[in-house]
Amino acid sequence: MAQPSPTGYEDAASGVFPPFDPTYFASQLFWLAISFAVLYILLSRWILPRIGSTIEERKDRIADDLDAAASLKAQADEAVKTYERSLADARAKARAVAGDARAVAEREAAEETARIEAELAGKQDEAEARISEARTKALGEVCNVAADVAASVAEHLAGVKVKKADAEKAVDEVRS
Repeated sequence: MAQPSPTGYEDAASGVFPPFDPTYFASQLFWLAISFAVLYILLSRWILPRIGSTIEERKDRIADDLDAAASLKAQADEAVKTYERSLADARAKARAVAGDARAVAEREAAEETARIEAELAGKQDEAEARISEARTKALGEVCNVAADVAASVAEHLAGVKVKKADAEKAVDEVRS
């Protein structure tokens, strides 16, 4: 055995490690039981209920946030549907307005075309009447000139004097 040292401690190399020394087992088990009991009471009475309530609060908050998010998503979906409906209505209205405007423009163009065609037809009728009148007048003039020329030619070539009425009659016979 080891001799006590002047300081009162035994030599460290001479004995067994104190926690493994069977003489201290009873006191170690006693303090282990007290520490376990205190720790168990602390955990079960204060710490774990607080952690559990915090977890439950977070769980409730997350569930509320998910419900709010679902509600907001439903509102956003409804807003998108409303927007798409109003956009489709606006497009349909724009098509209707464009169709009405196109129909009005086509009707006005048709009316203007009909008016211009009627005006041109009237002018054409007037022009044809003037042309017909000018032709008749010109033919009358040509017949008079032809009768004069025929009388002059007959007098000049044959030396026969022809009356103007006879020359006009001869020109009318040739013309018909």
